[in-house]
Amino acid sequence: MLTAEKIRAIHEIVDGAKVGIVFQPIADIHRRRILAYEALARNSNSLFKSTPEIFEAAVQAGRVAELGRLHRDQAVRLCPHYPLFLNIEPHEFDHGWLVRPDDPMFRHRHPITLEITESVPIKYFTQCHSVLAEIRQKGVSLAIDDLGAGFSNLKYIADLQPEIVKLDRELILGCAPGNRPFRLLCSIVSLCKEMKAKTVAEGIETPAEFEAAVEAGVDYAQGYLLGRPACPAPDLIWPGTSR
Repeated sequence: MLTAEKIRAIHEIVDGAKVGIVFQPIADIHRRRILAYEALARNSNSLFKSTPEIFEAAVQAGRVAELGRLHRDQAVRLCPHYPLFLNIEPHEFDHGWLVRPDDPMFRHRHPITLEITESVPIKYFTQCHSVLAEIRQKGVSLAIDDLGAGFSNLKYIADLQPEIVKLDRELILGCAPGNRPFRLLCSIVSLCKEMKAKTVAEGIETPAEFEAAVEAGVDYAQGYLLGRPACPAPDLIWPGTSR
């Protein structure tokens, strides 16, 4: 239940541009360089326990489209020199803001990839497909986030033809060449290649996890081992080096 206090807080957050933001590097494993930065919103109000709770409250308060636009504006202003991955709250597909010519993402001079979670396509498939068809004409790409968290929407995901699929950390945990989790990871990577989608291994925290991702044929990697979220955007830390 959204209290009157939280409704006021949402209006203050949006009207006062009070959402924090950090950036986490995504590494190109084969070229050993930064592919892009993911822009992550951060909670700045003690009434809310987490950033997702702020966006859920913004949906109920009717301000989610404005909050999403604010997040994109901060991202392109504070990280102007790199490609960006930007998360989209599912309800934003119900509004026309993502296709407006003056949306901040369209003034960014580097590639933009929009992230939607694996659970989005089924419930919002029609809206999602329509919006993506329009903004792809302007060079925006699609990433499916957290594949493996539910792993039940493959038909819808394939229909959206994502350029990138981000693999949930649960798929990486316990992986070692030859064991069952590793074989499952290899199968999913192979499936993504069949869809002509590049893959990102999320939540990489140890050299062993990184090596397993490399061995499985993953294209890109993201996690604390490679760089913690920060603002300004942090340097990439390549495994086995100090930077």
